[in-house]
Amino acid sequence: MKSRPLLTKILIHPEAISQLNLNDWDLLIRQARHANLLGRLAHRLTACQLLDQVPVQPRAHLESVLGVAQRQMQAVQWEVNRIVQALDKIQTPIILLKGAAYIMLQLPVAQGRLFSDMDILVPKSQLQAVELALKIHGWITTHHDAYEQRYYRNWMHELPPMQHLTRQTMLDVHHTILPETARFHPDPKKLLEAANLLAGYEGRVKVLAPTDMVLHSATHLFHEGEFNHGLRDLTDLDSLLRHFSTQDASFWEKLIERAKQLDLTRSLYYALRYTSAMLDTPVPPGTTRAAQVGAPSWITLKLIDALFRRAFQPPHPSCSDWLTRPALWMLFVRAHWLRMPMHLLVPHLLYKAVIAPRKKQAEA
Repeated sequence: MKSRPLLTKILIHPEAISQLNLNDWDLLIRQARHANLLGRLAHRLTACQLLDQVPVQPRAHLESVLGVAQRQMQAVQWEVNRIVQALDKIQTPIILLKGAAYIMLQLPVAQGRLFSDMDILVPKSQLQAVELALKIHGWITTHHDAYEQRYYRNWMHELPPMQHLTRQTMLDVHHTILPETARFHPDPKKLLEAANLLAGYEGRVKVLAPTDMVLHSATHLFHEGEFNHGLRDLTDLDSLLRHFSTQDASFWEKLIERAKQLDLTRSLYYALRYTSAMLDTPVPPGTTRAAQVGAPSWITLKLIDALFRRAFQPPHPSCSDWLTRPALWMLFVRAHWLRMPMHLLVPHLLYKAVIAPRKKQAEA
């Protein structure tokens, strides 16, 4: 692979913008926009008091996206309140996941982060009641095809995505963090029991514990089949690791132990390997050694390195080589292989490749 792309270099060393000409800025803005990291880049430069050094043309893009990110943060806070109101009569905790949790906790990772949906986690025993309450308050299910409904409800870790009728906001309701048919089985009860209360919601709203937040982010990323946001999600992990490790001196030790408890040592191994390799995340040597408990065989690791190092490039032509598309396809297949046993996987892939396209064509 080539050396680090321009976007990654600037995210790690923002002071290097002093060496950029307008052609470089054009490339940097394009890479950041394709990677959904333009907001994070803008915030990084702002936090380092470097935004005034950016030429007028690219600075306009950066200042604009900062405004969008700020409006999204306000929208998420409003949407959380609407969800709490919708579920007011159901005696269940609501655990915010990923972007919504980052924003409500005002974590550094939330600054400049752009996203398109919200995710919550509820106990599986309350799933039917939660879905009904959300429908009463204007959320409707998507993916109306009978096969897709069965796919989500029988095999996946979440309901079919829901969309609000008027606000058009998307909501994913999870009951665990990996499909029940997956090869790894983190116990959702452990996540629920360790979750922390979010101030101001009288015990109704919670967020995952810091170690669980990192492990969920890693699990989502390394079981993912599409990597349009791969680099963004890797920078999420980098920010979470940097923040939580400075807040708690025993964080690294707790993280390793928690990964063992949740059967997520492989995801954590990959998270530490690629954040340190791609983004210079300061992982202590002792933690790196302890994480080896989740390492695959050396042959598998050689292949995985070749795949993920391409997946974690900005999805822009300047960052691709002739193996990028095959690598992304292999990761797509790998993700489905991790989610489903072979007797379910083969019919599912056949449906998605053959039957679903024909249905769409017939409906057009």
